[in-house]
Amino acid sequence: MEIITFLIPLALLLGAFFVGSFIWMTIKGQYDDLETPGHRMLLDEHNKVSNNMSNNNTHKGEL
Repeated sequence: MEIITFLIPLALLLGAFFVGSFIWMTIKGQYDDLETPGHRMLLDEHNKVSNNMSNNNTHKGEL
């Protein structure tokens, strides 16, 4: 029963740590934009494909 006197404050401190970390990361801007990196990945792949296609067209004319 005396272990509860240790576990309850430990749980409260751990919870306060996670809440404080979340608030700190939110203030620092960690969670500002979640969609752009995914879109950027798709756009980069699209640009690489179009660049490769334009390079292939120039090489065909040179042969």
